[in-house]
Amino acid sequence: MEYRATILSVMAICAAGLLGAGSAVAKETRTADEEAWLEAHNEARHAFGTAPLSWSLQLTREAQAWADVLAHTNTMRHSSRDERAKTGENLWMGTAGYFSPQRMIGYFVDEQRYFRSGYFPDISTTGNWSDVGHYTQIVWAETREVGCAKASNGHNDFLVCRYYPAGNVLGERIEPRRQMAKR
Repeated sequence: MEYRATILSVMAICAAGLLGAGSAVAKETRTADEEAWLEAHNEARHAFGTAPLSWSLQLTREAQAWADVLAHTNTMRHSSRDERAKTGENLWMGTAGYFSPQRMIGYFVDEQRYFRSGYFPDISTTGNWSDVGHYTQIVWAETREVGCAKASNGHNDFLVCRYYPAGNVLGERIEPRRQMAKR
């Protein structure tokens, strides 16, 4: 049997000074998958030197609604900017039931190998920012909240992660902050 995984990235422009997309959720109210997704995000952020993300119930609800659409239509496509407001979005698809929550996020984090510090979108050793866009959204310093959700159609699992505020902002610099990572 062949197992496969697919990811898509999105570039989002965010305006400063907007209110958060949702409030933080206590650990006790998160599922095991949600806890694993948050932990995987925060491990990558710690290694990069950015502050940990908080889990957002509102972003999780929005991610679940979009994951359900993707599973129902069996397609990988980003929601429109209007549907996402000022949030970023990472998408992943893989063979149903085969991938752990950590591995799903791991596909995004694996893009680190092509990352180079710079001003967005000139941040990839390949010359194509989309080769690192999932990773940079995860470690983007100004991003404070995340919510992820998965839906399945029996053949494929679809993971949607939403971020507030969105990362990958044109003209903004991104570089590791190693001094924070040494904590």
